[in-house]
Amino acid sequence: MSYLSILLLVFIYILTPTFVFSSPLQDPDLVVQEVHRSINVSRRNLGYLSCGTGNPIDDCWRCDHNWEKNRQRLADCAIGFGKNAIGGRNGHIYVVTDSGDDDAVNPKPGTLRHAVIQDEPLWIIFKRDMVIKLKQELVMNSFKTIDGRGASVHIAGGPCITIHYATNIIIHGINIHDCKQGGNADIRDSPHHYGWWTVSDGDGVSIFGGKHIWVDHCSLSNCHDGLIDAIHGSTAITISNNYMTHHDKVMLLGHSDSYTQDKDMQVTIAFNHFGEGLVQRMPRCRHGYFHVVNNDYTHWEMYAIGGSAAPTINSQGNRFLAPDDRSKKEVTKYEIASESEWRHWNWRSEGDLMLNGAYFRQSGAGASSSYARAYSLSARPSNLVGSMTVTAGSLNCRKGSRC
Repeated sequence: MSYLSILLLVFIYILTPTFVFSSPLQDPDLVVQEVHRSINVSRRNLGYLSCGTGNPIDDCWRCDHNWEKNRQRLADCAIGFGKNAIGGRNGHIYVVTDSGDDDAVNPKPGTLRHAVIQDEPLWIIFKRDMVIKLKQELVMNSFKTIDGRGASVHIAGGPCITIHYATNIIIHGINIHDCKQGGNADIRDSPHHYGWWTVSDGDGVSIFGGKHIWVDHCSLSNCHDGLIDAIHGSTAITISNNYMTHHDKVMLLGHSDSYTQDKDMQVTIAFNHFGEGLVQRMPRCRHGYFHVVNNDYTHWEMYAIGGSAAPTINSQGNRFLAPDDRSKKEVTKYEIASESEWRHWNWRSEGDLMLNGAYFRQSGAGASSSYARAYSLSARPSNLVGSMTVTAGSLNCRKGSRC
């Protein structure tokens, strides 16, 4: 490790309140181990208040003691390409009272499945803590918000969430893990229609032809396929403030190299913590435009950001802490292409903080300024990533106090 790298580690320790020195800085390897421990363990126990961190989403709503009475204000706080996802804003509040899921064709009123298939806009909340084990994938209708604030809500142990040609969806504050495959069954997707669904991939959140989607402050881990996948012409998506752990293929954005309709895909990935036990695809991109901004990468076993089919990847203000394995220091992976091809792809790194030997292999001539002006967001300095992402994942929100 270079002297500059050691200085950068010390700088991060000073700026991030999670880190506490237990002994003088002597052995660089011990310093790196302490960074891993501090980021991946201690940070999750902090009761850190969001106000003034520079995280524009959190600072939009989390300082409000009366958030529970102003739930739909959250819909005004999105940023990036999914900023116009309004979910169930201006719709009725639907309270889920029943954690069961006995019938995917005729769901019982009061269940999450009954709520998400309705035609009208709904803001869906939960009466109490619950674990929902779905019998089949949860196929959502448009203009819905699933808002887990005020309860500990887990969707786990069965198929999980599917957004299939739906629009204006917000998923916030849910624990999504241990998702399984489902399908070969009839599933209702509206009050007036149900149909036969083949076997699903087993994603945590599967977005298929979806638009104006925002996934925020969820904790995701250990699913059969991806944690969040977006394919088949999906676009206008923001994935923010999530905490992802213990998974192999984290995030796929783009169906296949031959599916050129994904050239219109635009995804913002911001303020997420990619934590322990992750292997690859944070994200893996095809064809479209992807803004990866102010995320904290504290673990990867193969690579962090990769892609094929000439996607544009704009990486700004992220913090990349490389694993100790000397063969895994590169952040990027160019898939299924020779250097003569991928050197023309537009992959840029600006203001990223590289720790423990991490490096980003750039290509192309620079990100399109028209994208940045129209829908993207300004990156904060990478030395603020710790404070902006320290409470990534589902929050412990209680009535009468700030989340």
